[in-house]
Amino acid sequence: MSAESYRIALTVDPEIPVPPKHYGGIERVVDMLVRGLMERGHQVTLFAHGDSSVPCKVESYPANGSRGTLNLIRNLSHVSARLLREDFDVVHSFGRLAYLLPVLPLSTPKIMSYQRGITPRSVAWGNRLSRGTLHFTGCSKNQMRDYAKCDNWHAVYNGVPATSYQCRKQVDADAPLVFLGRVEKIKGPHVAIRVAQRSGRKLRIAGNVPVGAEHQAFFESEIQPHLNGDSIVYVGPVDDIQKNTFLGQAAALIFPIEWAEPFGIVMAEALACGTPVLAFPKGSAPEVVQHGVNGFLCQSEEEMVTSVSRIGEIDRGECRRVFEERFSDRAIVDDYVNLYRSLIQKNGTHADN
Repeated sequence: MSAESYRIALTVDPEIPVPPKHYGGIERVVDMLVRGLMERGHQVTLFAHGDSSVPCKVESYPANGSRGTLNLIRNLSHVSARLLREDFDVVHSFGRLAYLLPVLPLSTPKIMSYQRGITPRSVAWGNRLSRGTLHFTGCSKNQMRDYAKCDNWHAVYNGVPATSYQCRKQVDADAPLVFLGRVEKIKGPHVAIRVAQRSGRKLRIAGNVPVGAEHQAFFESEIQPHLNGDSIVYVGPVDDIQKNTFLGQAAALIFPIEWAEPFGIVMAEALACGTPVLAFPKGSAPEVVQHGVNGFLCQSEEEMVTSVSRIGEIDRGECRRVFEERFSDRAIVDDYVNLYRSLIQKNGTHADN
């Protein structure tokens, strides 16, 4: 095994296969990471749902769920037994930190990656039990802002495979604006409708309406009345192949979030297609959107309407360049490998064949 070939154990929660058949943002990131690591010659073992289909060794969880004490114990025992039995250079968790409890005190470098909300209690216990061998990553600096001064915290963005999206450097003069995401209030589809109406542009909305009376009521009151089959159209959920066309043919992605989203991966998908992003400066948006370069950060709905008229100022080729440099699979895998390398060198050990 060469100095740049590591034995890596990855864990993800057991509920959804890798890659996911439908929705599963974390599982998509893990799939991208596995493939990138394997292409670089690393040896990867993934603890995941038994239906996972990735080009590495898969250790299936005995229980395809984490709820309930019995399921937790069964999965924890399976993961820890495997990790204790074989030498890994690094253990990287995208799932429950509890599965790593028996190995936390070991000297092996360990990483806990947060893609959603950070649990301070888990962080505190992880730090205490690991005695400095556990590091954390957040998918944006905004997400990990409360830990920005901690030496064992690192920002590693999310991304998407570059080859899955083609950059369209030109679109039709009447190309629509688009909204892509869960059709719920905090994502702002109702704001996207108003922006399109006030700017005189067509809007295409794609995504699923979440289950629940609250979300259904929002759709029926705030979205459905504006759908007319022409200027405002709801196309429903789209798969990865459809996304490439949906985003690529758009004048801009409207991203009017009403919450501090840790990382809106749809922004990376849009930029991969060369499509500018018009976003409110919440969550990770200011880290993704470079004002006037690959889109516009808008302080208000009024500013977003004004920015629609400035879309032509954005070079779509520059949108793709920013994507490749910062949010492509190559960039994200490089960031994780660089982190692995630094922790392994700090630890002073490297598993040999």
